[in-house]
Amino acid sequence: MSTSFAAAVLTNSVLSGTSLLYATLGELVGERAGIVNLGLEGIMLIGASAGFAAAAVTDDPYLGVLAAGIAGTAANLLFGYVVIVRRANQLAAGLTLMFFGLGASALIGRPFVGAIVPGLPGLGMSVLGIESLGEFDLLVWLAAPVAVLLWCLIFRTSWGLGLRATGEDPTVAFASGRSPEVLRFQALALGGFLGAIGGAHLSLALALTWDEGMTAGRGFIAIALVIFARWNPLWAVPAALVFGGAEALQLQLQARGTAVSPFLMTMIPYLLTLLILVFWGWNRRSAAPASLGRSFYGVE
Repeated sequence: MSTSFAAAVLTNSVLSGTSLLYATLGELVGERAGIVNLGLEGIMLIGASAGFAAAAVTDDPYLGVLAAGIAGTAANLLFGYVVIVRRANQLAAGLTLMFFGLGASALIGRPFVGAIVPGLPGLGMSVLGIESLGEFDLLVWLAAPVAVLLWCLIFRTSWGLGLRATGEDPTVAFASGRSPEVLRFQALALGGFLGAIGGAHLSLALALTWDEGMTAGRGFIAIALVIFARWNPLWAVPAALVFGGAEALQLQLQARGTAVSPFLMTMIPYLLTLLILVFWGWNRRSAAPASLGRSFYGVE
């Protein structure tokens, strides 16, 4: 493997893994509160379309990212109303959110098909005396610090303690004077914001265009990454890089005309998802919040 090929794979794995990391962190905080959101794919699509549309109108990619976060938060709060207040089945509500996101993103993005937007600019940074670690955009540079901050929020604050208590047993959180419903709404608001940011990174930093269904199943991969990361934000960072690397590898192999079916290479990230879920299942001492097993039948 040549140095240039390895460098290209590494660079693209970081870029591809960034959108997955934000989406994974968003799903993780919701699951810590005891809610599984199978509509994450829809949240990412809403973020990608809303961010692209806002950037096209304002000519400012950072306003696009902000608009994506607001749109994702609103959509996830709607999901929260359905499953928390109306106590709907989380599986059905999540799938409904996914299809809603597919339709809403197509509607939002339709006027901007073929539009040219300013992408998120690359920023070179020096760390520990190293002149430059690469020209990555701001969302890439912030991805790992956001994971660290989220870990501190969940495991080192009273809010995080209440969130984890809600995910384990809502009655315990209630007995301690905290409202499980409020904590879950807060978790879903944060999760929707992060998930939509992951979608916006696709349209504003990678593709620089809008295309219906451009997330291509990344929302479902992010849900799997939460399991792989054992519901720990710090483990989500290498997990996202592994899957980002799988996608980057298949793209680089296709670009170099490797004599392998492009359809087979496109399957690499998804096959990796299945394999990890299969082999990860051997460890029965799961770190999953206890209430997740009961949550599909309605929030307690």
